[in-house]
This record gives sequence, C-alpha cells and structure tokens, in this order.
Amino acid sequence: MSVQHILDLLDSHAAGDEERLLSVALAAAAAEARAGRPQDAAALKEAVQALRSATPKAGATAAPIPLARPRGELQSLIISSYPRTTLASMVLSSEMEARLQRLVRQQRERAALRDHGQRPSTHLLLIGPPGTGKTMTSAALAGELKLPLFTVKLEAVFSRYMGETAAKIRLIFDQAAQTRGVYLLDEFDAIGARRGDPNDVGEMRRVLNSVLAFMEEPNQTDSVIIAATNHVEILDRALARRFDEVVEYGLPSVAEAKTLLSTRLKKFKLDARALKALAPDLEGLSQADVVLAADAAVKDAILDGQSKVSLDLVRTVLQERRAVSARFHS
Repeated sequence: MSVQHILDLLDSHAAGDEERLLSVALAAAAAEARAGRPQDAAALKEAVQALRSATPKAGATAAPIPLARPRGELQSLIISSYPRTTLASMVLSSEMEARLQRLVRQQRERAALRDHGQRPSTHLLLIGPPGTGKTMTSAALAGELKLPLFTVKLEAVFSRYMGETAAKIRLIFDQAAQTRGVYLLDEFDAIGARRGDPNDVGEMRRVLNSVLAFMEEPNQTDSVIIAATNHVEILDRALARRFDEVVEYGLPSVAEAKTLLSTRLKKFKLDARALKALAPDLEGLSQADVVLAADAAVKDAILDGQSKVSLDLVRTVLQERRAVSARFHS
C-alpha cells in the first residue's frame, strides 16, 4: 500500500465515511495486484467483502444515523432525510436497473476511479410521466449509498428580485460541494426551460445560465445531483451534455405492474390466477397508481379483519385509481 492509500484510509475513518474507506481499500488491493502480490490483493478484497456483507447481531440496536442538516438560509431551501429505500425494493427493467447500479458502483468505488484520473458519475437526469418512479429512485440511490437525501424546494428558490434566484441556487451547489449527499431538483423544467422560449424572461435566462455554469464546476465531494422532470421536451439542449446519465421512465408493463402489486400487498397478496384476471385493470396505470391502490386494499383488509385481500376489492381500488388519473389527464 502507498502512503497516499494510508492517508486516504485515515481521512475516511476520521470523516466516518465507511464507503470511501472500503473504496480506498479496494484501490489498494488493485495496486497490490499490479505489483505482483495477488495474495495480499485477495486478502484485502475478502476483508472488504466481509465488512460489506456483515449484518448486526440478533437483538442488537442499530446506532442512530446522524442527519446532515442544512443550516442558515439553506433550511428554507432544502428538506433533508435519510431514506432506507433500495433499488431492490423497486420494480425496474433490467436495463434501467443496470444503469442505476452502474452509478452506485462508481460512487462506492470512486477512489479507485480517481486513482486512474477518472471521476464517478454525479449528474443524473430522470425523465418521464408523473408517478413512474423518479422520486423513489432518488430515495433508493440515497439508501444504496447511505447518504442523506436533500430535496430542493424550488418554490422557495424562486424570487421576484433580480439576481436572488441565482444566488439561492449558488447556495445549493455550494452545499453539494461541502456536504456529500444526493440532491434532488424535482420539476427541473421550471429552471431548465429552453432559452429563447416565447414565454422566457431575462431573469430566467440568467438563472439557467447560472445552473449550466454551476454544473460544470468540479464536484469534489462526489455528491449526486439528480434533476427530474415530466416535461423533457421543454428543457434546454445545452443541459444534455451536463448529465452523465439520462434515464427515461415509462408506464410499467402488465407483468411489471403485477409484480409491483404482489410485492406491495405483502402477506395479503393474491394468488397467480387472481393476478392474471387483473391484467386489464393494471394496463396503463403508473407505478404510483398501483402502489396507492395496493395500499388502499391492504388498509381495508386490515380494518375488516381479513387475512387476504379479495379480487373484487383490488379490482375496485384499481378502477378508482384509473378514474382519478383520467380526471387529472383529461
């Protein structure tokens, strides 16, 4: 191991950043392998794997995880949370899961990438209709990386005073540079609309130019910046190259909706025949619609003292969700 590896390990330990510590250990293992010491490299890799797969002992109380909380003016701009959601809890296509896992792996092993002059992916654009999993993905990535999720309150960012909106966005990007986390800018089209749009005003053009400049700055903390939008068609084209990954969401297939419904119903789930009968009722519903319908059915079953949900009940709540969605999209 090099002196730099040892220094990085000490820094990681002092910062309480276990993932960074493990990534440095893997980078050291790679260096040992290149130096012709495969046994030392294998020993390091096994130690890292053992730490990652370790689980708390039965009956042990998990230590509280400290939340990184914004201070000062940032308190009015950002909501902080520490999600425990993971990608495994979502119903994703194999391609989408692979792309998201790629970002997770790069973040976990970012020290190894930097040793070779590369940087991990840090900017992610999520596009697609409402209720298809964009917000949940942000929570899952934070959960996978054991990082706080900072949700930016765009309604608090915008100001009628010239220059103030850009200054607030500057604060948010400074926070990302100082405190590692997953930062979610939902409804990003409010900021990233095309310059030169007929409804554009000079101030919004300046705000977008500021965002473009901020996104070009080095991300020394490796914070993950996630922008989500339902209206990709109005985003400025200059934004495309600022994102390492653009992930498009759509409505789930009937098979995916069945899996999501069955997972959400948990111990109240229906048998395979009943799920098959629900195929027409599931078609065209978003992930959020399926989740809300499943939760409604489970609540009714609990209050009625039932151990399972009935096919008729699930069909009814699915149809109710379809009616609500149609109402809002008509």
